Amino acid sequence: MDSLFLEPEKAWESWSPTQEEPWDIRRAAHLMRRAEFGKPLRDLNADVEAGYSATIKQLFAVGPAVAFDESLKPMEKALSSSQNARQLSAWWLLRMLQTPCQVLEKATLFWHGHFATSAEKVANSRAMLNQIAFLRSHALGKFEPIVQGMARDVAMLIYLDSQENRKTRPNENFARELMELFCLGPGNYSERDIKELARCFTGWEIRRGQFRFNSNQHDFGDKTLFGQRGEYNGEKAVRVILEQPAAPRLIARKLVRFFVCDEPKLTDELLEPVSVRLRETDFDLRSAIHMILTSRIFYSEESIGHKIKSPVELSVGLLRCLGGQEDLNRLADRLFSLGHLPLYPPNVKGWSGGRHWVNASTYLGRSNLVSAIANQPEEQFARGSISKALNVTPQSDPAEWVQNLLDHWMAVPVQTETQEQLLRLASQSTRDINQRVADVVSAIGATPEFQLN
Repeated sequence: MDSLFLEPEKAWESWSPTQEEPWDIRRAAHLMRRAEFGKPLRDLNADVEAGYSATIKQLFAVGPAVAFDESLKPMEKALSSSQNARQLSAWWLLRMLQTPCQVLEKATLFWHGHFATSAEKVANSRAMLNQIAFLRSHALGKFEPIVQGMARDVAMLIYLDSQENRKTRPNENFARELMELFCLGPGNYSERDIKELARCFTGWEIRRGQFRFNSNQHDFGDKTLFGQRGEYNGEKAVRVILEQPAAPRLIARKLVRFFVCDEPKLTDELLEPVSVRLRETDFDLRSAIHMILTSRIFYSEESIGHKIKSPVELSVGLLRCLGGQEDLNRLADRLFSLGHLPLYPPNVKGWSGGRHWVNASTYLGRSNLVSAIANQPEEQFARGSISKALNVTPQSDPAEWVQNLLDHWMAVPVQTETQEQLLRLASQSTRDINQRVADVVSAIGATPEFQLN
């Protein structure tokens, strides 16, 4: 059969389990690594038992997590008045680990990378908290409200130096990034469009920590955007931008790259059906993401194992699979050294991802991170120890429980030599069972295959 990357119509057909391609642990784990942050083996077994359709339905049954949100409010209140913005990263990692709305949190992380804003420059905890809360509230909604909201977002205005945008001195920073990075992509606008768009946002400023429209500083004159002349303000200008054909293509490309594969196979022809879905649904993000996560290409061998785990996916996913309770401030420090600390993107383009996640330095750091999680004190595991977390006892067959871990955690098979090494570690009868399990987990974390998603 030809590559699905060369057959756009077939690629985006809905996938259904068959005898040759069953709904099994491997595909369930693949779905949960991509759509969520991973699941313990017992929960994946429940998903397989429930069936594919029921699992997809449950995945997208995202409702308000009232009790969970309420439990975090005291922490968020304290953080909002704190001058230590780095603690916000630990707070968000806690949400990723514990939220009952996993797909929503994963989508929020995606939009944070898209509308990248760094707490290092903003230095305003309340503004950063508000931005992430806003992205979360719209992450599976429509795209236009996100863009309109980010144009008024205090953290974004500070980050792109747009907090004092005057009609005599229009600031082009936000206008340029709105077109190039957020909505259209390079080559789909002119310098004239940028200058005119900047005029649309004059008078949009911050006063006393809140967005304010200052009519005295707004340029009410006619502007020309993409050849259309009119009395555009910021809101109308955003609508004109989203009417451009490049807008759904950019969002389709970024969504597919985030959820399907890192490789440079994403042609305009392949992405067109996703772009059409966005256009026809008024940029309904839930619909587009549902289409991606239920497609043939998503469950194909050209997707499984063809992404590199981000440091956040690697660490949060492992902690969720183990029921671990890592010191999240310490984890935040480790993620910073690996180049993926939430709320601290490297620049307005966000994280490059893909092969940029792994080099000689970060590979060692990723392995050390897995080892540190595996060798935590027993009380750091929700079920009492790492062996209990993985349902391994001294009487368990080493070959069986090692294979269970590989089936659960690996998107692609490991080398025979690697499997033999893991079995030797699991079979060290002179070692405590918890240490044997920790040794195996640490060794798995050091393999190239574990880096793949």
